[in-house]
Amino acid sequence: MQLILASQSPRRKTLMELFRIPFEIRVSSVDEAMDPAASPSEEVARVSRLKAEAIPHGNDDVVVAADTIVVCDGQVLGKPKDEEDAFRMLRMLSGNSHQVMTGMTVLRGSTAVVGTEVTDIRFRPLSDEEILSYIRTGEPMDKAGAYGIQGGAALFAEGIVGDYYNVMGLPVCRLGQILREIAPELMEDA
Repeated sequence: MQLILASQSPRRKTLMELFRIPFEIRVSSVDEAMDPAASPSEEVARVSRLKAEAIPHGNDDVVVAADTIVVCDGQVLGKPKDEEDAFRMLRMLSGNSHQVMTGMTVLRGSTAVVGTEVTDIRFRPLSDEEILSYIRTGEPMDKAGAYGIQGGAALFAEGIVGDYYNVMGLPVCRLGQILREIAPELMEDA
């Protein structure tokens, strides 16, 4: 049996290492486009399942895949296209509450556990200069909602309800529960 992380995200890799279980990274390309008419929570879970199913694996292997989005005022915020898009997203989040949704799929054999973890976050009001200064760091450019809670945006979040690690891209607590259910032998020393 092999534990496989279906992600090239350095943050997800770091979070998987918290389990102290050897794992392999395998990445495949899937269409991550979401149906704007569908529920964001359902769509992010659907994309995570596509990612998991696209990874070559054996029947006894355990595959973990995730996809993260930010939802503010009903609008899905993925990764910014450019700095202007990052500014637009951060301006929208400024002084506002939003949800970070991570769809996660764990596959083993014919068992697929698919769901979405939601964390609520509130940003304090931000000045344009704060936003521009943060964008200049380059940090927002590869992250949903144009921010990383574990980095400079920690200075923006005045409140968080839910799994902090979910905001980084992997709901660690929920993943641990699922692994104990479907792959208890992996979790013996974790």
